[in-house]
This record gives sequence, structure tokens and C-alpha cells, in this order.
Amino acid sequence: MQSSQSPDPTRGQLERTLSQRIQALYRTQLGHRPDKVTCNILGEKLMIVLEEAITQAEQLLSSAGREDLAEQVHFDLDKALQPQLAELIEEVLGVSVTDLLSDAKLETGRTGMIVILEAEPQVREPSAKAKLRKQTPYDLDAAEA
Repeated sequence: MQSSQSPDPTRGQLERTLSQRIQALYRTQLGHRPDKVTCNILGEKLMIVLEEAITQAEQLLSSAGREDLAEQVHFDLDKALQPQLAELIEEVLGVSVTDLLSDAKLETGRTGMIVILEAEPQVREPSAKAKLRKQTPYDLDAAEA
């Protein structure tokens, strides 16, 4: 939860913090750090894409022709991580997670998640955007002239 004395973080700051914390969670819990984690807050939804998120064990099973087992292992690991992931998201965003949907493609090494939030996280608009929003359409027309 955000302190009432400090200003709310920007959407970008929250997305970067989430990305870094999710990478760290995967590293500590699975011994595997995804190459890239992208988080996008879209109102009351959060989209997460993990690149190179398939563990070495899952890759080995898949390359040995055991794709079904590799997918099951990934599914089970994903389910085991979901409570910790939801807790992390709630801590960073300051809102409750209502639902967390996840799927992976072993062929591409990507995992995608859609997180449904109880409410839209409070964010501060970056100063340039805030100034633009305060201007009237007339002000914007005059600035472009």
C-alpha cells in the first residue's frame, strides 16, 4: 500500500517494479530467471509476458519427446507459484488480485498471464501528460500553431 504522504508512483514505475520482482521470484523459487518480463497495467487488468520462462528441466523433457510431461510440469509449477505471484502483485500495486490466468508455449518459451484486479491501481500521471490533460482543446490548438 502506498503511503498517503508520498506521491503515487507512475504506471511505468509500477510496471518496472513488478517486472523486476517477478524475475526475482522466478529466480529464487525455480532457479531460473526469465530473460525478459513485460508488465502492462490496463485499468483493472494486468498483462504479464515472460520471455524464456521455460526451465531447463522442462526444455529437457520437451526435447526428449516428452512434451506432455513438460507441459504438465510447467502447469504444476505455475499453479504452485500463483499464490506467491498474487501476493507480490498485491504488495506492489496495493490492490487485491481477483483472478490470475496463465498459459505457456514450450515452443517459444513464453508464458503469458492476465491478472484481474479488484480495482484500478492508483498511479500518478507523468508531469508532461498531466500538463496536457489540464489544457483545454483551445490551449492545445494554440500550442500547435
